[in-house]
Amino acid sequence: MALFPFCKTPTGAIRVSRMQLLLYCVLLSLIIYFLHGRKLGGNVRSPHPYFHSMELAMARQTTDMEKSKAAAPQTPAQTPWGAPLVWGDNHNSVRRRTEFAEQEIRIGLLALVVGTYAQHVRRFISSAEIYFLPNQLVTYYILIDNPRTLDPPIKLAPGRQLKVLPVAEFPGWDKLVYRRMPLLADTLKNQIGREVEYIFCADIDQEFLAPVEEEILGELVATLHPELYGKPRKALPYENDENSSAYVKKDEGDYYYTSELYGGLVHDMYRMALGCSLLILKDQGNGIMASGREESYLNRYLITHRPTCVLSPEYNWWDSGLAVDVPEKRLVSLGRQCEAFDAEKREKHRC
Repeated sequence: MALFPFCKTPTGAIRVSRMQLLLYCVLLSLIIYFLHGRKLGGNVRSPHPYFHSMELAMARQTTDMEKSKAAAPQTPAQTPWGAPLVWGDNHNSVRRRTEFAEQEIRIGLLALVVGTYAQHVRRFISSAEIYFLPNQLVTYYILIDNPRTLDPPIKLAPGRQLKVLPVAEFPGWDKLVYRRMPLLADTLKNQIGREVEYIFCADIDQEFLAPVEEEILGELVATLHPELYGKPRKALPYENDENSSAYVKKDEGDYYYTSELYGGLVHDMYRMALGCSLLILKDQGNGIMASGREESYLNRYLITHRPTCVLSPEYNWWDSGLAVDVPEKRLVSLGRQCEAFDAEKREKHRC
């Protein structure tokens, strides 16, 4: 038998002319070339499974990083004038905590409690016992118009104490707005200044939900308003009545600060309380009240006397469609939060 059947002589079982054999060879060459070309093209688009999976993983990682970067909140570490802008768990905050770690500092936390606001005292202090400067000596100053509402006494940790300072009743928000800053100035001058080094003032209808530690300490400390942080200057609700002592010109102002939490060294806080009191009393004499009430006068003062430490909205936040997202909610304003709740949510959150 011949080795190649197609090469048999015409007398064999298969008769193939030389021309047919040539055509078969050409056709076979074309098929091989076409299949080889497809294979090479496939290799370009589909590498070895190991490298292919690695490329997919790298692509996913790059996409995730881009998405993470786009979703991350803008958290600058300082203000335009160089004061620290405090986010609780960033590198600067950890460093500031370390600086104060071995120092024994006397710190006051002051709140004014009038009328029905007495219902918030125990929750406020209980949460502060857990989260507010737990490694320092803290005195709670509660200025209250009905001290009997604090019975029985609230149990405190070692190194913490509660001082009740009776004040006259304030029947109505109008009188409270006029009197709070003068009352603070008077209390700082006559009592608190001899007992603590730092003093922080907070609205009583708030709750601490995460650590608030030594990173907040500074000569004059203000807190950014959570609904107005990151907004353009024209959106900030500074007082626009030129007749008011709280008036802010259009070319003034950097941030809008909340009146829910502010503080600093006692001396600097006394100067601020006294300065705001003079602005308020001047307007009161002229029959004027700024649209933002006490907060307007606070912002006016902090434009002229820029704070040396600015707390991010982590330190005053509430559940609102306008509030900026924050990495951690450290102090939540239940009062402002409740304003946005319906009846069911008010009941759930004990408003």
